[in-house]
Amino acid sequence: MPAASPVSGAAGGVPSASGGQGGTWWGRGATALHPVGAATVVIGRGAECDVVLAEPLVSRRHAELRQVGSQWQIVDLGSWNGTFVNGRRVGQATIGPDDIVGIGHALLRLRGGTLVEYTDAGDISFEADDLVVTRSGRRLLDGVGFALGQRSLLAVVGPSGAGKSTLLGALTGQRPADSGEVRYAGRDLYAAYDELRQRIGLVPQDDILHPQLTVRRALRFAAELRFPADTPAAERNARVEEVIGELGLADQATQRISTLSGGQRKRTSVALELLTRPSLLFLDEPTSGLDPGMDKSVMQTLRTLADDGRTVVVVTHSPAQLDLCDRLLVLASGGKLAYFGPPGEALAYFGQRDFADMFLLLDRSRDVDWTARFKSSPQYAKYGTPSAPTPSTVAAPARAVPDAPPRQQPALRQFSALARRYLAVIAADRAYAVFLLALPLVLSLFAQGLSRGHGLSWDSATATASDDSDAGGASGVTALMQVLILGCAFTGFAGSFRELVKERSVFQREQAIGLSRGAYLWSKLAVLGLITCVQAVILAVVGLAGRPGPDDPLVLGDGVAEIAVALTAVALAAMVLGLLVSALIANADRGMPILVVILLLQFMLTGLLQSLHNNPPLEQVAYLMPARWGFAMVAATVGFKHDPDDPLWHDDASTWTTDLAALLLLTAVLAGAIWLALRRGSTSRRGR
Repeated sequence: MPAASPVSGAAGGVPSASGGQGGTWWGRGATALHPVGAATVVIGRGAECDVVLAEPLVSRRHAELRQVGSQWQIVDLGSWNGTFVNGRRVGQATIGPDDIVGIGHALLRLRGGTLVEYTDAGDISFEADDLVVTRSGRRLLDGVGFALGQRSLLAVVGPSGAGKSTLLGALTGQRPADSGEVRYAGRDLYAAYDELRQRIGLVPQDDILHPQLTVRRALRFAAELRFPADTPAAERNARVEEVIGELGLADQATQRISTLSGGQRKRTSVALELLTRPSLLFLDEPTSGLDPGMDKSVMQTLRTLADDGRTVVVVTHSPAQLDLCDRLLVLASGGKLAYFGPPGEALAYFGQRDFADMFLLLDRSRDVDWTARFKSSPQYAKYGTPSAPTPSTVAAPARAVPDAPPRQQPALRQFSALARRYLAVIAADRAYAVFLLALPLVLSLFAQGLSRGHGLSWDSATATASDDSDAGGASGVTALMQVLILGCAFTGFAGSFRELVKERSVFQREQAIGLSRGAYLWSKLAVLGLITCVQAVILAVVGLAGRPGPDDPLVLGDGVAEIAVALTAVALAAMVLGLLVSALIANADRGMPILVVILLLQFMLTGLLQSLHNNPPLEQVAYLMPARWGFAMVAATVGFKHDPDDPLWHDDASTWTTDLAALLLLTAVLAGAIWLALRRGSTSRRGR
């Protein structure tokens, strides 16, 4: 196949602005022309392909253009990011001269014997037209519209409750407006969202990084999750180094993120989003909590990014550096557009001396129709009027439910990357790692102090108690059982009840770009499960070291082994229960009171303090407590008969295995509840 011909403007065979869905794309001319000289044309990132698209979001062999009779078909070759025709993801589709094929950041159009390429290099226009959002009968956005040119930096400001976050959700397409249109380079963002979302970067207000990792290592893990599975590690790492250099983070690359200044951390979050070269970058309160110097540094970075060929939109409450922006969008209460234009003209428009006074004016004048005032002003005619949408002969229909985000790797590969990252985070946090190791050792010391020489030998304890030589022998064994079981319940729960909530913003952002919820959950279960099993075995072995074990093991032929299995099962169930709590709470601080309540319930509902058999509802609630089943397993192995009527207290093999099965079932049910909680709390896009 002949080599592609790069072009800089409209040329023969290149379509004009008079058709298709591309709008402004076709008016600027093509990036390259690829003569189609064969019946099959391979498109991909690899150098061996007929049409080479060298960018991170393109798979090595991404798609094929095939001639079938007099028609041409585009066939996806199992790419990770998908092949799109007129904004819709396809496996195979027949295309004509008016159809647009989207692959990565490139748009392709077949014109005669030439495949015309238009590359989205970042200098795109962006428009919103009459956006309206209503929730529970309350209007949060009221007819917001604007037109933003290429390489622009836009700041969105307004008093609290003016709808800034609502506007951000509408502009990114994650929470579409109820009515109105958002146009990305002339294309309907909502209709082509499945394709265009890959070109949008979003930096939330909360950092989306693990502070325990170094900058370079955090970005490398992010690249592994975001790039196609067939991207070699050398290519991923090269892109990481390129972004580090672009944002001036070379000196901080080997530092832990937790040691960086606020501005450096925010630049690192931006670097993470720039890995895939987004054309449109949104930031939510990037300067929140920063001192004036860091505020200026971050805004200067955003100014540079826009100048380098991106459209940048920043939601901010800080008026200090608004003069760096090309355009300022001011929202009034009720989501009304009060102003759109250059920041330098805003104060004169509102008749105020500074932006603080402008915010006070907007907050005090809630009855003023700011939108009507702005639309009747010269500024609206000059700066604020969105262009009319370009008629499209192949407009992609809007769908109620968009496709799932493209998954960059198989779930198993994502699991591997997530598990390795989680282990790296734990290893880097030395205080937490020491806590995980020290906790079972400390609890083992308590166990050693309570054993009184009898360990878990019930026959020895009861014999000495009957001879009055050791009246506390039996109670000592009971106390040891409690320490072991409750210690494992505490160890499992304490190690997990903050693990999901503290990185919720990371999970939500990664899921929006294709992270598998199952891979994420399994990475937590596998890593924490391994650690929890080791902790339980340490507690069993060290806690019983030098002390007699159970007299008559029931199933495994070794009493200590049976105790270790019981403790491990309890710790695993408690660990999963902790993850469930972590998935449900709003912040990590709320987990501590729940920890106390959970451990109190474990102690009260083992069946030692009072009989639970035929005692509703305590008996039914106790079934949800890992310690209830674990204590019954240990009691069966030891031969402890506290309540003969309670079927869980029988000292036989069938009771032991039944209790173990119940614990495993409880663990599985709790894990399923976590999956549902993650699904409920994940970032979902509401259809229109």
